[in-house]
Amino acid sequence: MSTGWRTLRRGDERDFKILRIREDLFEDRRGRSHPRVVISAPDWVNVLAVTGAGEAILVRQYRAGIAADTLEFPGGMVDPGETPALAASRELEEETGFSPGRVVLLGVCHPNPGIQENRLHSFLALDCQRRGEPRLDPGEDIQVELVPAPSLRELVASGAITHALVLATMCHAAVKGLLP
Repeated sequence: MSTGWRTLRRGDERDFKILRIREDLFEDRRGRSHPRVVISAPDWVNVLAVTGAGEAILVRQYRAGIAADTLEFPGGMVDPGETPALAASRELEEETGFSPGRVVLLGVCHPNPGIQENRLHSFLALDCQRRGEPRLDPGEDIQVELVPAPSLRELVASGAITHALVLATMCHAAVKGLLP
């Protein structure tokens, strides 16, 4: 679908390892030019993981952007050559030590299309079992928390869960009738 906007200039990128930032120049359908910041990053995955006993597997970790801990679903970046489903299982295992019995795609969204090119792939992981200890990346400091899956809605309503990517994953699960 053509929007009538065209790219006049692609700016130089600054590489920050997990993302790249540039300022492009666009022309709208009336011929006016507009600079826009664009963030390039790998696609992300987020995993609403549930054990066979009906517990949701959450992670608590420090987030520098808000200088506070957040309660969220396991997730991370899709590595080059990796499918989103494989990334979801890998991230779940690395961050929590749990592996899924089954992984179901809930949906895909654009986290912030105004400035970002990447997508978020949301998954439901069922019948998860602890297989070992988390294998955290350098710089990760994650605490695993198990909560009754039906309490997820209450955690959102109370403000205990505020991470937008978690909320998007919960929305996909709710729309498909799969939210515990």
